[in-house]
Amino acid sequence: MKHFYLLCLMLYFCSGQQLFAQDFEFGKFTSDDLNIKNVGFDSTANAVVLREFGTASIQFDDNTGRSFINYEYHVKIKIFNKQGFDEANIQIPLWTYSNNSMDEISGLTAVTMNFTETGLTRTELNQKGIFTDKKSKYLNINKFTMPDIQEGSVIEYKYRIKRPYIFNFVTWEFQSELPKLHSEFIGFIPPIYNFNASIRGFLKLTDQKGVISKDCLRVNGINLDCSKMTYIMKDIPSFIEESYMTAASNFKSAIYFELSDVQHLRGGNSKITKTWKDVDNELLTDKSFGGQMKKKDLFKPLLPEILKNTSDDLSKANAIYDYIKKNIKWNNYLGKYSENDIKKALELHAGNIGDINLALIAALSAADLNVEALILSTRGNGAINDIHPVISDFNYVVAKVNIGNTSYLLDASQPFLPFGLLPHHCMNERGRVLGLKTPSFWYDLTASQKDGNYYHFDGTLALDGKITGNMRISSLGYSALNKRESIAEAGSLDAFVESFDEKMTNIRILKHKITNIDSLNKELVEEYEIEMQLNGDLNVDRLYFNPYLIDRNTKNPFNLNERMYPVDLGAKTEKMVTMNLKVPSNFVLVEKPQDISLTLPNAAAKYLNRIAFQPGEINLSQLLQLNKPVYQAEEYLSLKEFYSRVIQQQTTDLILKKSN
Repeated sequence: MKHFYLLCLMLYFCSGQQLFAQDFEFGKFTSDDLNIKNVGFDSTANAVVLREFGTASIQFDDNTGRSFINYEYHVKIKIFNKQGFDEANIQIPLWTYSNNSMDEISGLTAVTMNFTETGLTRTELNQKGIFTDKKSKYLNINKFTMPDIQEGSVIEYKYRIKRPYIFNFVTWEFQSELPKLHSEFIGFIPPIYNFNASIRGFLKLTDQKGVISKDCLRVNGINLDCSKMTYIMKDIPSFIEESYMTAASNFKSAIYFELSDVQHLRGGNSKITKTWKDVDNELLTDKSFGGQMKKKDLFKPLLPEILKNTSDDLSKANAIYDYIKKNIKWNNYLGKYSENDIKKALELHAGNIGDINLALIAALSAADLNVEALILSTRGNGAINDIHPVISDFNYVVAKVNIGNTSYLLDASQPFLPFGLLPHHCMNERGRVLGLKTPSFWYDLTASQKDGNYYHFDGTLALDGKITGNMRISSLGYSALNKRESIAEAGSLDAFVESFDEKMTNIRILKHKITNIDSLNKELVEEYEIEMQLNGDLNVDRLYFNPYLIDRNTKNPFNLNERMYPVDLGAKTEKMVTMNLKVPSNFVLVEKPQDISLTLPNAAAKYLNRIAFQPGEINLSQLLQLNKPVYQAEEYLSLKEFYSRVIQQQTTDLILKKSN
């Protein structure tokens, strides 16, 4: 990604004497640990990592004949105050892999140290307090809470993991939600393995070195030397997550590894890093991917019924899209591969993302439509490697159907998603298009609709300070999707409206009507008859009225002094408000928000606000546009100031008073 500081390295041999990993002594606490009260470079932190050390090496299991990663982790943390107590809740992820092998944890040791008036107390973790939370069939979380936590506690723990999956070696995050004084990682790589190493993020290493470590691995009776790579970073500020960002892993300072090739002891080389031609061939010949795309014969007997009311290619695509949405329910698992088989998914009426959208591709192909697969990485999954293809970077597949001169991206996993709009979690820069007969290529991911909200209110102000009137809300794009999902979750329209009513201060809904709930390609339209009581004292003849009735901006989502990663909205957004309010003829407008017109350079964002008063009526028009789905880091301060001005405008009341 463009916002990475990216350094590509091939791990190599360096001359030098044998060195061993220098872990710090467990359970030893210094006066510095006792005396530190805050972090100078991150003064608002509630806790700090005093020291963090990790080491990873590739080992060989003679019993299974397979390599594995031996990973050791050790950390010491100082907790400053009660707000930092959450740092005592520890979670260690343990993964299960495609061949049913899994991470194995051992050697877990933990202790809490407290410095009190009576001296130093040491409380060991009771091993019975460790439990496993099964998050999914692929992930277990080992959890425990450090004992005897107080303000000023120092907690320390270490553990070892045997990892059977060596492709990514170990990912080491220098930066986290806590500031760190010292973070050090050492990797031992045998000469038979070559890895690409990349450093992401915006912070620079304090130190980096490579030397030879003798006899670090024994394979089939042969001793091998290793390349020992040490990476150190000091005085690391915490990583602060803010609104409108993709995966934090895209921006945290960290080192990533990917296996490039393997040298065989008996000669020869297996290349792991592939070209796109290799990836195309691997995916399209895989029975769980390309094999499913080709199963159009499964759908040909179904097409007469599916397509009976269609007249052209676009209506055919819509009908097939609706059929797949109704007949395969998402089981909440992602994946670019079919989990079982699309035939079985149809029979069970359930499947993962691969099952659903590979079935969609096969069905569209059966109707002789021009369709391809597009693989992508979701916003929470992280960035795609731009330098060389890594299949594991991609965790999602959708259909790309080409009709005339227009391409439509389709995901049939969400029942309220309109034709041609991908879920917001798919809006992550670009994906790779794979066709059965053409080479793959990159394709930019842009939302096909604006995220739009349009409000119109016609009302009347009575002499008692009460406003009654009709409000119409039209929503499209992700706003419409979210509302349709909320209506479904509420269970009924009445329940949805009741929840909406409760969120609106001083406003009461008297009647409601919502249309186009099931017409997904149309705007969702809400119509409400409402009443509200204005703030003010009729005895002193003044009324206070904020005209921005709902969806008002009251808090700036951008609060950092500097943001080093982009603001990624996922889609262009637009909000428009118009209001016509009839007022008693003996009332005049004495104060209102100033008319304003704000525009960022190159019309990247725009805010217009106009309020007009004439005897008996107030008219308001407001337009807020964010005309880019992504704003780069250098635009952040301008966007922050832009929102501050909008909020200032929208928190200013109209003041009405009786004329003499």
